[in-house]
Amino acid sequence: MSNEFKAHVMVLLATFLVAGSFILSKKLAGIVHPISLTLLRFTIATFVLAPFVLFHAKKRALIFSTFPRAMLISFFYVLYFLLFFKALEYTDALSTGTLYTLVPLVTAILCIFFFRDHIPLKQLFIYICGIIGTLIVVFKGDIQLLLRFSLGQGEFIFLGAVVSMALYSIFMKIVHKKEDDMSVLVLMTLLSGTLWLLGAKMLWNIPLEWQNLSMKDLSYLLYLSIIATFITAYLYQRGTVLIGPKKVMAYIYLSPASIALLLYFFEGATLSTEVCVGIVISTIATFLLLK
Repeated sequence: MSNEFKAHVMVLLATFLVAGSFILSKKLAGIVHPISLTLLRFTIATFVLAPFVLFHAKKRALIFSTFPRAMLISFFYVLYFLLFFKALEYTDALSTGTLYTLVPLVTAILCIFFFRDHIPLKQLFIYICGIIGTLIVVFKGDIQLLLRFSLGQGEFIFLGAVVSMALYSIFMKIVHKKEDDMSVLVLMTLLSGTLWLLGAKMLWNIPLEWQNLSMKDLSYLLYLSIIATFITAYLYQRGTVLIGPKKVMAYIYLSPASIALLLYFFEGATLSTEVCVGIVISTIATFLLLK
């Protein structure tokens, strides 16, 4: 099995793990402030991964050289979350989900400036098809919902989040060095993200309120912290190094489809014909972009 094939498997797995995090995050919505919840999520993930690095002499030696670069990576990662949460104060999840489909195209455009890539007309057409496919899934085939979509303050804020997510992927590729140990890079990214979130908490004087979480809530949070944070961070960062940010971001077109499929298999949600069509279009667009 080639490293490139392994990278695609890792990113596809990460896509479904993140899809599960969207479902569980909805169950936790409103219990604790999103920034406080994300801070706890990053903190748990950091403490879980830390022993695997700190108890290994060679990995410990790489911590100080990795930390400054991880601070840069995590800045864009955390900025995405902060802008996402801020945007939700003015708009809804449906609108942000719609704009999130722009991430692969924005990543491809930024790669022109950072890596001197180019976007052939055929590839641009595939990006548009991918956006159409995901929009069908997001809006469940309801054209009236799509027609009511408009750009307001929240949507413009989330456009900043879209750019931040694209830059997160790009800078993972830029700052990575051949001698890097991926577990050290992921740990430093999580630790840096924790520090950025702690700074945001102090800046906006956000209460922690972690005591409001029940045991069931904590079980959801453990999934978000361990599976959907440091494992997916490892998978995404490893995948980005091997196949590049454009291909990794192409999998975003599968995010709404992944969520719909998980809801179908685990919560008995129905899949309309329109949603199935959207899933097929998104899958084909992703495959073509990867080719």
